[in-house]
Amino acid sequence: MSPRRDRLLYLDGGWRPSRGGGTVEVRDPATGAVVGSTPVATAADVGAAVDAAARAFPGWARTGAQERGALLRRAADLVDERIDDIADALTREQGKPLPDSVKEIAYCATVLRYYAEEGPRLGGTLRPSARADIRSIVTHEPLGVVGAIVPWNYPVDLYAWKIGPALAAGNTVVVKPPVETPLAVGLLVQCLHDAGFPAGVVADLPGAVEAGQALAAHPDVAMITATASTRTGQALMRTAADTMKRLSLELGGQCPFVVLDDADVAEAAAAAARRSFSNTGQICIAVNRVLVADAVADDFVAALAEHARAITLGHGVEAGVTSGPATTPGVVDKTHEHVADAVSRGARTVTGGGPVDLAGLVPGAFFAPTVLDHVPADALAMTEETFGPAVAVHRVRGGDDESVRLANATPYGLAAYVFGGDLDRAWGVAERLHAGGVGVNINDITELQAPFGGWKMSGFGRELGTEGLLGFTQPRHLRLRRRSPGSAA
Repeated sequence: MSPRRDRLLYLDGGWRPSRGGGTVEVRDPATGAVVGSTPVATAADVGAAVDAAARAFPGWARTGAQERGALLRRAADLVDERIDDIADALTREQGKPLPDSVKEIAYCATVLRYYAEEGPRLGGTLRPSARADIRSIVTHEPLGVVGAIVPWNYPVDLYAWKIGPALAAGNTVVVKPPVETPLAVGLLVQCLHDAGFPAGVVADLPGAVEAGQALAAHPDVAMITATASTRTGQALMRTAADTMKRLSLELGGQCPFVVLDDADVAEAAAAAARRSFSNTGQICIAVNRVLVADAVADDFVAALAEHARAITLGHGVEAGVTSGPATTPGVVDKTHEHVADAVSRGARTVTGGGPVDLAGLVPGAFFAPTVLDHVPADALAMTEETFGPAVAVHRVRGGDDESVRLANATPYGLAAYVFGGDLDRAWGVAERLHAGGVGVNINDITELQAPFGGWKMSGFGRELGTEGLLGFTQPRHLRLRRRSPGSAA
């Protein structure tokens, strides 16, 4: 039996209760059982954490990059040693199957190690000058205190995406993880503490709107990095404007999956199913809508539905379960709304279509993996982010130009996918799509050494890669005049 995990806020090098925010229970979304609790951070908690981070910043910034990297590597080693415990906590609070939790936490350790190595490579440049006696040196300096906001769908993985480069670059960090999934994060923070990070360098304050807005408004916070909904990103921008904070925002998506008429249908259907239903559809780069050439649509829909029917719903800790519950009731509600709207507009439900009750588990927490066919372009499932286990299929009769037009028709631009047999043709379609990342014959656009982020209403700024490290720095130009030999002092 898994132990109950109760945690506190982490700030100034220790675990502390909230200053007036109270405590909330954390429940397993599959069983409803209480699996732990967390304090809810207030604006006063944020203020105390930022004060500690500001005090710690000068010393941390002066710490050698190799030493900062050594601490990140030690933390990664501890994550690996404790991966089973952290994964169990994550599954019981978030719902994803245990193998997926293990994969997420292992990747967290990989990200920490990557930035442990990249930090020492963050050098400067000697720039050309118009005068022989002038030298121009450009360096990349840390920003100061960084505020980070982490979502509940991938709380451990995305935590590392933010703190890894921020710490490697010499910043101190105050993180607001979600109150829905704070327990695995707490175990990760304990790894950072045990690795020996100095007091104040990292703070972890599970909270809601009050804590997030306090971070964005605080004059001593130099930057906000957040993975959130577009609406939340807009609110953060408004609040951060008063202090001219730097922002890096990875926001909502509505990702198209284009299937050309020469695609390998079986391969495309398997890829679409994985990207549509992974983590119960609760992923920002999930396939929301498939734009499939009419000539291959029947075969594609049949294959996609077969994959959907093969998914085994259940409690994520049970062997053989491939999809867990929705983490929050709102996911089920919105998915149901999108399905009902599509059907009311003439779409056909091929498989799934509604909530599923499983014996001994929370009623209404599970939604059958759903495939909708003949979905019109103006349906909610085609224009809004569903963030649940439903995929809408629209049949394209106008060729590649029509697929591109429909793919670009929403205000979002996080990820897109193209599957086709002729690589030149598929590549040509991919280059016309308005998205920060495009997968060609692959259903994942994330790569540790390449930048990740959105266009348009899906945000700006980049995570991962060297761009993710540079985003937590600011350039300094140091211009020097050399005295020629024999000149007067």
